[in-house]
Order: sequence, then structure tokens, then C-alpha cells
Amino acid sequence: MKRVGFVQTNPEFGAVESNLKRALDLASKVESDLLVFPELFNTGYLFLSREEALKLSEGLDGPTIKRLSDFASEHSTAIVAGFPERDGGKVYNSAVAIDIDGDVKGVYRKTHLFYEEKLIFDPGDTGFRVFDLAGMRVGIMICFDWVFPESARSLALSGAQIIAHPSCLVMPYAPKADPVRAFENRVFIILSDRSGVEERGGKKLRYHGMSLISDPKMNILTQAPEEGEHVGIAEIDPKLAEDKRVNELNDIFLDRRPEFYGKIC
Repeated sequence: MKRVGFVQTNPEFGAVESNLKRALDLASKVESDLLVFPELFNTGYLFLSREEALKLSEGLDGPTIKRLSDFASEHSTAIVAGFPERDGGKVYNSAVAIDIDGDVKGVYRKTHLFYEEKLIFDPGDTGFRVFDLAGMRVGIMICFDWVFPESARSLALSGAQIIAHPSCLVMPYAPKADPVRAFENRVFIILSDRSGVEERGGKKLRYHGMSLISDPKMNILTQAPEEGEHVGIAEIDPKLAEDKRVNELNDIFLDRRPEFYGKIC
């Protein structure tokens, strides 16, 4: 059995140090094999320009990743966390994967950019990746990726037992849809959403919180409220995600007929 969880935070835009400290203070109150933090949890979400994103972004050798890595090794906790990643002159909406010994396993760059993110970030180029974290196979999608069923299906077909889903949800649908994605792929999903309101430059965004953990049968194992900062933990058996049978005659992978899926394959 494994203990997995989300850390739902309400970051202040641009206050990287205090956002990071508050998130890790919350995380330190629980024992977990894997914790998932929200999208752009260290900076906040509402960037007004690409230049602003470049200024607040950092590489995999930056201070945020170093702090997360130190926390992971100190607490023997694997981490998936969203952050703005700078790579040369490019900036990505990314999520880092860190193992329990603090080893940075890699990064996923958001594939499907939402609305004005297209004006801020470069489109992700990693494809959907699955990482070995704390003895589990963990895939990552970020926020708006959930709208595309191919995202979760690609991760499941690549062997993910758990899908980590860092988010800053401004639409209310994902907390309802993620359990469906979990069922149709027979995986666990950890949705880590932020909460609160951001108002900058004449723009205002309200986030939906409601972070959750769903099992492969659409059962919500724990869920946060819409408001506030929360940590949710559930004990799971990741091996349950290897059983793709719905009943004795149906297996969601063996029953696939991709020869008829031409338009999406």
C-alpha cells in the first residue's frame, strides 16, 4: 500500500519564496509516499506578459527545484509540482517529477495551452511522460490537458498507475471529469488544484479548488473544499491500476479496436 496526496494552495502572485515555504509547511504536516502540488504553485498563475513569465521562470537547477528536492529526500516523499520552466529563450508551463531520494527524474511540459497561456508560454514538447516515483508509475498532465481524453489514455497506455494532475482550474468541470478519466483508464488520479482569486492588470480569475484523489472505480477517496489551503491523503494499492477488466468479459485495453479509430490515431 502507498500513501498519496495533494497539497492545495492559494499562492500570491510573484511571491515565490513565501509560496514555496507555505506549501512545504503544509506538506510537512503529513506522511506520504507521493505529493502533488498545483500548476505554477510557486509563482501564481495570472501572468500579464511573456516577459513576466521569463523573469519568474527557472530551470531544473533553479532554487524552487532545489528546495523541492531537499524536501523530498528529507521526508522520503516523491513530488510532482507545477512551475514555469525556462530553457534558453523558451518558457514552458511545466511540472517536475522528483523521487523520494531527491533525484529529479524529469519534467513534463504542458501539451494543451489554455486561452491566454498561448500568449505567454511555448507549447510543450515532451509528450506525455510516465515516471517511476516511490515504486509507482506516475504520469503527468497539467490542467487543461484533461479536456483531451487522449492525454489520460496516452499515459495509461504507457503504463501509468497514477495520473498526477497539477491545475489552476478556472472552469468547474475537472473535479467531476477526473473520476471519469480514472474509470475509463482504470488508473488513480490525483488532482491538485489551487484555490483563491487573482486580480492583476484589470483581469480577475477565481479558482475552483476541490482537489481530489479518485480510484479506478470513480470512488473519490478524499476531496478538498473549494476555498482554502488543504492537504488530502489516501492510502492506495497502485497495483489495482494494472487490472483493466471491467468484468470477466471486458478489458478496456484488450477490447480496444484502434483499427477503427483512424481520425484520432
